Amino acid sequence: MSHSANTSARDRLEQILSRLSDRRREEKAFVRLYAENARAEADAADRRRRDGANLGPLDGKIVSIKDLFDVAGEPTLAGSIIRRNAVPAEKDALVVQRLRAAGAVIIGKTHMTEFAFTAVGLNPHYPVPGNATNESLIPGGSSSGAGVSAAEGTCDIAIGSDTGGSIRIPAALNGIVGFKPTASRIPLQGAFPLSPALDSLGPLARTVADCATADAVMTGEQPKPLVARPIAGLRIGIPRGRLFEDLSPEIADAFSASLGRLAKAGAEIADFTLEDLMEKLGEATRIGSIAGLEASRIHAGWLNDAAAPVDDRVKLPLRRRLTVPDAAIAALLETRRGLAAAMDERLSPYDLIALPTTPIAAVPIASVEADRAEYNRVEDLLLRNCQIANQFDLSAITLPMPNLQRPAGMMLVGRKGTDAAVLAAALSVEALLRKN
Repeated sequence: MSHSANTSARDRLEQILSRLSDRRREEKAFVRLYAENARAEADAADRRRRDGANLGPLDGKIVSIKDLFDVAGEPTLAGSIIRRNAVPAEKDALVVQRLRAAGAVIIGKTHMTEFAFTAVGLNPHYPVPGNATNESLIPGGSSSGAGVSAAEGTCDIAIGSDTGGSIRIPAALNGIVGFKPTASRIPLQGAFPLSPALDSLGPLARTVADCATADAVMTGEQPKPLVARPIAGLRIGIPRGRLFEDLSPEIADAFSASLGRLAKAGAEIADFTLEDLMEKLGEATRIGSIAGLEASRIHAGWLNDAAAPVDDRVKLPLRRRLTVPDAAIAALLETRRGLAAAMDERLSPYDLIALPTTPIAAVPIASVEADRAEYNRVEDLLLRNCQIANQFDLSAITLPMPNLQRPAGMMLVGRKGTDAAVLAAALSVEALLRKN
């Protein structure tokens, strides 16, 4: 799709709507389209451009939003059919308001796994959005439609949420960029919660620059052109150990080659360990994952209803967590705060840490649909490296690695609040990885 400066927003929107219309009987990436409203927003963006009143770099960009963001006048489903009769939202989610105010053209809501709880991309109530590179493969979740829409070009930028990797997993598997900001930077008002302690809202797009623009707008800042941080002198830590186990050979090779490029460009690369901190978090979460425990409280209203039409992959783990006392959850969150502070100190010698975003690439949908054990194995692997950034309150971005048959990402992780530095370094790393 041409993104030349002289194509109007309306023309680009019509190209996308025409593509979506051609496949409307088997639409899998979008759960809802706002065609008429998007046309009005695109026309307004084109008028501003003609009048020299452009609102900035997001003006006229076509943006999809995950099905857990409030849009005034409709119930927020969060991927679940039990919310079809929920009270309609009174107003747009705060980030959606900010996107519209910056001139974004909101084209529609994208599919997600039910209540954002799972990472493979399956939701029993809907067809699975096939991976943008090969529709027989999983898209990754929970922002499944977001990853597919951004990668296939049915939007410029997709907005998702990330509680344990839900932006970065689909971004990596679909071959695009996904940014998980420091959780506290972007307000969650009007976004259906999974785990208030861990939820982050962020963008998926084909470039770091587009992610940075969307991130600034969602934060409430004026987007400024991103200045790349040179790779020479960048201190990059590699957390060797369990996060490097079970890597597919292709991903292990691509990651080594990518690190080799960084070293050649002057980055200072050093191995270090996070094993002790991960071990302590593992002990603390024996009672259940933070996300599962917090979600069990959010969903307590229907969890004991045996007939509730909710994915067993969501219902059963959450129901088990209901028995954990509130005091134990409060103690776990306190432990997590201490471990996040220890992690901050551990990362202080480095500008970034780098690791494979996921140890495996996308697998066939058929392989995980039929076999629960295989589904669990794949999901555990997809979440393993990504969830570190949520659990320890960090900022992280995934960039596509070159020369792979099936896409996979290199993840750059920074300390809490270092989002601007992570994005500035990612801009340079992106350019380096794109060189043939």
